[in-house]
Amino acid sequence: MVQTEAQYRQVIELCKEVFQKKNKDYGTAWRILRLPSITDQIFIKAQRIRTLQERGTQRVQEGVVPEFMGIINYCVMALIQLELADSDEMELPAERLTDLYDRQMGRVMELLFAKNHDYGEAWRDMRVSSMTDIILMKLLRTKQIEDNEGKTLISEGVDANYMDMINYAVFCLIKLGIVDSSVPA
Repeated sequence: MVQTEAQYRQVIELCKEVFQKKNKDYGTAWRILRLPSITDQIFIKAQRIRTLQERGTQRVQEGVVPEFMGIINYCVMALIQLELADSDEMELPAERLTDLYDRQMGRVMELLFAKNHDYGEAWRDMRVSSMTDIILMKLLRTKQIEDNEGKTLISEGVDANYMDMINYAVFCLIKLGIVDSSVPA
């Protein structure tokens, strides 16, 4: 678990760095997006990853790593949108945005540690392609919940699906070797 936590934090720091740089370039223009639009953005990224995995070739040079990072950051945007649902504030100051990002990732990490404890790090024996499929399944579930106006009979809400997608995308990035694998276990 020590290794997982260290690797997880490394991945999140890389994603947060991209998030902050894009915020400097674009501001929080994404605040205009409704939740289903963010879900569709995540879907596009996950579908491209699956297509690249199946075809083994690509025409656009950006590979799967930036796409998984994009999934993480769009899911964080969705969680922030849920938190700020009653706010019309479009432009968020960088410091506040960083606090919101950190708060959402704190929630996601708590979920990870709880599930990782119960599942015994089963993700380490999973294929990246399987986790991609799970992300796509979670997206389809999220779209169905959104189409049902957020109402569920027995299932968790969209926030739980966004958090699970973040965790699977982090696992994929760890398995793809973007972080230091020599962190002591």
